[in-house]
Amino acid sequence: MTNQEIIDNTIEYLQQHFAQESTGHDWYHIERVWKLAKQIGEQEGDVDMFTVELGALMHDIADHKFHNGDETVGPKKAREFLMNLKVDEVVIESVVQIVEEVSFKGMGVPTPMSSKEGAVVQDADRLDAIGAIGVARTFAYGGSKGRPIYDPNIKPICHTSFAAYKTSTAPTLNHFYEKLLTLRDKMNTTTGKKEAIRRHEFMELFLQNFYQDWDGRID
Repeated sequence: MTNQEIIDNTIEYLQQHFAQESTGHDWYHIERVWKLAKQIGEQEGDVDMFTVELGALMHDIADHKFHNGDETVGPKKAREFLMNLKVDEVVIESVVQIVEEVSFKGMGVPTPMSSKEGAVVQDADRLDAIGAIGVARTFAYGGSKGRPIYDPNIKPICHTSFAAYKTSTAPTLNHFYEKLLTLRDKMNTTTGKKEAIRRHEFMELFLQNFYQDWDGRID
């Protein structure tokens, strides 16, 4: 099986597997991360693009948020899927490592990537978490979990452990301060940093308008 056939088979599987997903972690999220990763990888250079593509496609194959916080499920599923496609073992190890490391784990928790390919995929995933799409996905996920949009009495906090971060039930707006607004300064690549500026500015403007509208204020 050629690399392109492996990519095509992976896409077909993910399209079917995530067809009914409605929390913002659907196939279209994966597709955007894949497209972003390809662009970042090409602009940055000196990366294995096959690993970048598979890492981007596999990054959310079994997110801990949908498996009772178990962060081992994703890497296991990624490995099994790629082994069934008879992907080279070196590539499998690289992709599994990306799946293990890519997730945000809390504002105060370092999440360095072990490879340049991983850095590219992490930036792509984080870019899709911010900007206009990021705003939409944040409220889709919060709604799916029954969380209030905003509660002025519940302040954002800096999570210093993954356990605290993944068990948080704070209002959706807190997520902007606990994650989204921190991502601009956590980008790995020059390309990712540049694009993050535009998306960050959109979120700041959104929040300005949100608070004005929340207060029922006409300026």
